[in-house]
Amino acid sequence: MAGGLRRWAAIVAAMLCVAAAPDPADTLKDPAQEARARAMFHQIRCVVCQNESIDDSQAELAHDLRQVVRAQVAAGRSDAEIQQFLVSKYGDFILLRPRFNAGTAIIWITPFAIVLVGIGVLVARRRRTQEDEAELSEEEKARLKSLVETTDI
Repeated sequence: MAGGLRRWAAIVAAMLCVAAAPDPADTLKDPAQEARARAMFHQIRCVVCQNESIDDSQAELAHDLRQVVRAQVAAGRSDAEIQQFLVSKYGDFILLRPRFNAGTAIIWITPFAIVLVGIGVLVARRRRTQEDEAELSEEEKARLKSLVETTDI
């Protein structure tokens, strides 16, 4: 029984590996160009899946984008030229790491602004607490101290 289960597991694993392998007809003949194209695949977002690179995506559009990148690499275009071509067609969203410009500034600046606002709120709150304590008279401070000491918690 265990041998049959292992055999089925091996068959399923082999089928998954075959399904995940790229089509050899899609690859470039020059290994250096193919390696460069595959490196670019990791930098380009699948616009269908949105949180996957075109290298990870099985969507038809991702396949088409891989073909476009390979064609551009084969034509001798630089990585920057290929990225610019894709950005001109799909916008900055196509890049997994968008460039810093006026359009993406809010995406880059917002996390830092939130942290700074949080720090400002904490500092203001602490100051207000210290000011509230400073506003007590000596008599009120003594009474508060005696109340705290006599209270059973």
